[in-house]
Amino acid sequence: MLIEYGVWVSRLVVGVVFGLAAWGKIFDRVGTLTAVTDFGVPVRWAPAVAYALPVVEVVVAVGMLPAATALLAAGVALILLAIFTVAVLRLLARGQRPACSCFGALSATPIGSATVVRNGVLAALVLLAAVGSAARPEVPAGLPVRDIVGLALVALVAAVLIRLHGAVDGLRKRLDAQALSTLGAEGLPVGAVAPEFELLDVDGARTTLESLLARGASVLLVFVHPGCEMCAALARELPRWRARTGGALSIVVVGNGDAEEQAAWGAAQGLGEIPSLVQQGNEAALRYRVRGTPSGVLVDADGRVAAPVARGAIAVRELILSVKAGRRPQTVGREDRRAGSPV
Repeated sequence: MLIEYGVWVSRLVVGVVFGLAAWGKIFDRVGTLTAVTDFGVPVRWAPAVAYALPVVEVVVAVGMLPAATALLAAGVALILLAIFTVAVLRLLARGQRPACSCFGALSATPIGSATVVRNGVLAALVLLAAVGSAARPEVPAGLPVRDIVGLALVALVAAVLIRLHGAVDGLRKRLDAQALSTLGAEGLPVGAVAPEFELLDVDGARTTLESLLARGASVLLVFVHPGCEMCAALARELPRWRARTGGALSIVVVGNGDAEEQAAWGAAQGLGEIPSLVQQGNEAALRYRVRGTPSGVLVDADGRVAAPVARGAIAVRELILSVKAGRRPQTVGREDRRAGSPV
């Protein structure tokens, strides 16, 4: 009987995942069309693919429930996952990281190794559901009706809660973006008390500005975005620049979104021992009035803003060199703002 419950639950989970994916794409037509184009579908076919994809996902989600169609639906799901994974690997091999938009606006983050791992886990679950459906073709028949309906309702409620959580998170990000657009002058005045923050590192531990300053050195907050090529180029230089300061400066990278993705991005850039923190929205960027990436904010050992915001790799490098030389940081030159990415 336990096997039958496992088969039913696995099919419900697959149905929920594909249902959420379809739901997100249907309510984010523009993002879906953009993602389809970014993944290599020719422009003339993109509208048709963007329309058909959520329809197929709905068919998979519904098809996973009846015993008669579960095996076929699982096969279609595996084909979709295989096509998507191959496309992701091809783009990553080219150094391209377009937004996934797998669940609509709720997942508008650049693809990465975490995307491949997620697809692999989901494919394993679909395969498990397929094997279980083949071995127990009568499921859910044979289970108590109360349990069949109860588990289905739990899956439905979970899907709604996940969707609502994603919608709230998306709303928060839009509010952050709107707040950034109305901040006025970029950066806090030199000498202002640096705003405190509490961010998660890539291991899930909470880090505050106070804890960073406890080391007795100035702190350089480097704001980056995983989809920003200039940020990646800057990140690769940070370990070398950090070594040259001789412990006079603590460099901390501040990214956005998913901790696993930030960790993979940091490893790819060779950040090494440089801490990498993650904003869930733009809470730290808002407090420091940082309006784009890459940008650097220098906080002295007394917890005060020590220089204007440094925008761009060259400006951040000049800021680090000023600390190394022991001179007062001056207003550094700004690189072309169009080359970076918004926070």
